[in-house]
Amino acid sequence: MKLNLQRLTPVVGLFLALHLVGCATYQNKVQEARAAMSRRDYEKAIADLKPLAETQNDDQLVYLLDYGVALQVAGKLKESNQVFLQADRLAEMVDYQSVSRIAGSLALNEEMVQYKGDTFEKIFINAYLAMNFLELNQLDDALVEARRINEKYLKYRADEKKTFELNSFSKYLSAVVWEASRNYDDAYIAYAEAYKIDPTISTIREDLIRSAKLARRMDTYQDWKKKFPDVKEDSAWYDRSLGELVIIYQQGWGPRKAQSPNEYRFPTLVPVYSETQKARLNIIGKNYLSREVYDVQSAAIQTLNEDQGILIAKRVAGVATKAVLSDQVRQKDELLGTLTWIALNVADRADVRQWSTLPQTIQTIRVPLAPGKYTFNIEGLNVSGASTGEVLENREIEIRPGQKKFVIWRSLK
Repeated sequence: MKLNLQRLTPVVGLFLALHLVGCATYQNKVQEARAAMSRRDYEKAIADLKPLAETQNDDQLVYLLDYGVALQVAGKLKESNQVFLQADRLAEMVDYQSVSRIAGSLALNEEMVQYKGDTFEKIFINAYLAMNFLELNQLDDALVEARRINEKYLKYRADEKKTFELNSFSKYLSAVVWEASRNYDDAYIAYAEAYKIDPTISTIREDLIRSAKLARRMDTYQDWKKKFPDVKEDSAWYDRSLGELVIIYQQGWGPRKAQSPNEYRFPTLVPVYSETQKARLNIIGKNYLSREVYDVQSAAIQTLNEDQGILIAKRVAGVATKAVLSDQVRQKDELLGTLTWIALNVADRADVRQWSTLPQTIQTIRVPLAPGKYTFNIEGLNVSGASTGEVLENREIEIRPGQKKFVIWRSLK
């Protein structure tokens, strides 16, 4: 059969164009920025992410989230908050997907649909804002974010979201914010809600006992004491003359989305090896180890697993759409119809967009201290307890009576 090259040219061009577009995934675009963060070349990471975050398109939200983290890790907390506030507004907007855009996502791939973020990611935006405000000593602004966390929590609970989607860390952090502002009853309520979401939080038993007593819920306090008889109360918890140093430690990197080796149309999460697993605080000659309060990796994996049914339904519909389109072409030209089928399937790929700069876990260290000025160090430890070389050295703080001083630290290797 003699080929009509004039008729073949548009389809071949489509095939090649789609193949080239397929190489430019979200993960490819942010890979260099993450690598720069890992070697603590923050200026490079910021420079790479800034133009992506400032471009208004369907992927803007995901780039804003990564950009906000890069700014936070670089110590640019005010700039980080500006980015996260923009991301929060964008995430909460009622999105509109045109019929043609939805049809295009079925005919081509899911990345044609606007990225809106997973539920636990949306709540995390306010947690990051709160963390930044806490380190900036802007407690009133942190309280605003605590209220926003509660609003989102109530909304998503009404939407019957799963417990892992409700982001126990954000609820836990809001409790810490309420406690720092001496709103002890609100703090207790938030700790109790965090416990309902995830009763395995390592510090939660102490937090429930302490906050119940501070809130003067004495019957509740006694109930928790009976339920957790192994928890030893520290008199320093209730000493109003003391202050407290609170380290919020973000450990490692969360898992990253990639094309599944079993089915290229579906994403899978690939864990990222993190050498640094714990943090050790040294202050006034004493060492304190970090304790895990949230497993980001597990939340991400559970979320993706929960979404599998929806993803399968969409891709089945997508395959059917491709078949209809190629068949329509095939009715006029069999060869062009076959090439259309091939081109449309080559263009299909897994949606690997995610907030990929989140940590693997979040851990805390809380130390009551007498008022005064202190110098401290934080050191990263591997699974064996040996130093990994990641350190925050000679940080100076001032502790005041009855106040909490917050420090946010991230390990990146």
